[in-house]
Amino acid sequence: MTNAQEQQKVSCTFICSRDTIDGAYPPLILAINARRLGMDATIFFTFMGINVIRKGGAEKCKFYPPGFVGAIPGMATVATKMMARKIESAEIPTISELLEMAQLEEVRFVACKMTVDMMGLKDKDFIDGVVVETAEDYLKYAQSCQINMFI
Repeated sequence: MTNAQEQQKVSCTFICSRDTIDGAYPPLILAINARRLGMDATIFFTFMGINVIRKGGAEKCKFYPPGFVGAIPGMATVATKMMARKIESAEIPTISELLEMAQLEEVRFVACKMTVDMMGLKDKDFIDGVVVETAEDYLKYAQSCQINMFI
């Protein structure tokens, strides 16, 4: 790739701030597809979204129904099981599988340093390939990106 092609390469970032099924799927799907289209893709995991890239965290993501239904005790567990069946019947990869696909596609996973510090996490707590950066580092990179999405 020439310098001119490298400079013209589209870069994108996605922010994942929730460790729920509906919080994890969109940034992973978008980042994987961005890479397949030849773009650079980074996912910045912050606040509860950081749990998605913790070892064993993807399997713990739940689905919380909107509105008052989600407040009923046990409803998140029921809704998560229903959603898991829908995902399986539609032959959609699980969050764990999407994380692996994203790694194979060379999506960059960034953990927010402030969140890492706040939660007392260490590098060993994360799946392979996660880098820890400050919000300032993320913003310096994001300002040169053509696409930035908070999901």
